[in-house]
Amino acid sequence: MSKVYIVGAGPGDIDLITVKGLKAIQKADVVLYDRLINQDLLKETKAGAELIYCGKTPGSHSMSQEKINQLLCRHALRGKTVTRLKGGDPYIFGRGGEEAQELASHSIPYEVVPGITSGVAAAAYAGIPVTHRDFSSSVAFISGVSKVGEKQDEYWKHVVKSMDTLCIYMGVRKLPEISEKLIRHGLKADTPAAVIEWGTTAKQRTVTGSLENIVEKAGIVEQPAMIVVGEVVKLREELQWFEELQEAPPELVV
Repeated sequence: MSKVYIVGAGPGDIDLITVKGLKAIQKADVVLYDRLINQDLLKETKAGAELIYCGKTPGSHSMSQEKINQLLCRHALRGKTVTRLKGGDPYIFGRGGEEAQELASHSIPYEVVPGITSGVAAAAYAGIPVTHRDFSSSVAFISGVSKVGEKQDEYWKHVVKSMDTLCIYMGVRKLPEISEKLIRHGLKADTPAAVIEWGTTAKQRTVTGSLENIVEKAGIVEQPAMIVVGEVVKLREELQWFEELQEAPPELVV
């Protein structure tokens, strides 16, 4: 019987794929994959599997979401085992919910395989725990593409008042605006902030500062990148384990 697996491929480090996610890749007849997955995961597909690139870049979609939905249904209805491979977690800014709705509307069996989201993983690899007993008891995953119009100010007021740590996805282009809004709606200008490019990969670069200077310190930021705001960012000074691992002699690397 055909089935669709909506799989979170994790944030970039190939070893952060889940066991269940890897099994779904290995058994698939068809794999529809996104731009930000680790391409080495595709080497795990079985011989003869059809690989379909659905990559999206900021401001440019090589394949519309509607087309992706159609392909998922078409291949599944032809009796294929289909794996939809998405970066991070499919239900955290991954539009996995929309794909699941489409499958459900056609009575197509599916499973969702959660993945490690970059809001947690990129921060962890940068030495920033998103919660910590001494600094943060709450964390929010929010989109840098915020609500528009009159509701925008209310949205940012709520964000500032509700959470200790903010992990902001898709916010690099709007970093100056985001910093300004957070300060205007209640966060102190010296609130620690970090920008993490290509988190969990060999290309990872982390810049830290405060809301008032992070734009200047970060300079030109390469996508993908995660923004983390909150007192927990201070912990990076003592918890930079990933950089230390990268610099360690080969015999010391586990």
